[in-house]
Amino acid sequence: MSTSRTLRSALTVVALSGGLVLGLAPAASAVPPNIPDTETAQTMLTELEVAPDGSMDGYDRDEFPHWSTVSDNCNTREEVLKRDGEGVEVGEDCYPTSGSWFSPFDGETRSEPSDISIDHMVPLANAWRTGAAEWTRDKREQFANDLDDPQLIAVTPESNGAKGDSSPDEWKPEVREHWCDYGKSWIAVKDKWQLTVNEAEKGALEEMLGTC
Repeated sequence: MSTSRTLRSALTVVALSGGLVLGLAPAASAVPPNIPDTETAQTMLTELEVAPDGSMDGYDRDEFPHWSTVSDNCNTREEVLKRDGEGVEVGEDCYPTSGSWFSPFDGETRSEPSDISIDHMVPLANAWRTGAAEWTRDKREQFANDLDDPQLIAVTPESNGAKGDSSPDEWKPEVREHWCDYGKSWIAVKDKWQLTVNEAEKGALEEMLGTC
């Protein structure tokens, strides 16, 4: 079952004769858009070009301008905070004044927007060495601010920092129940933007799809 339905839950204590039992009370969770189903993701993965990663020569995060203005006073980061949080209210500058954010990577919940990072599912550096080095700067900006696909997700800074620019063979979310959605999201982004995968990366993605 998709972690978008099961991962975000709160422990509740239910009094029963003979003791206390811990149960799971499901709660809704915002997730990035357009995560494919497992069968579609498997097809996408088989169609991705397999090639060794390219060079990091010339790479700079500034080659991927972000966070771009989306509408009115809202930039891409603020749009993701609104989308992925619960009870989010924003001020006139679009910055959240209240809300909470659940990080599926490590199962942590935070109530301050400053305690949340916006993760690029396929990191900018990974994209650079798997095809984006050949793109125009405008296309790299579109990639870094893609709100239409599962490329952006609100997570804790700790999990985002641990991931860095790693591919799935080098880093996976601490919460194993999220591996399915993580793998499908990674594949969907690589498919949309026609980025390559290396052999180890493809093997790790196959493993993650095996948990769906």
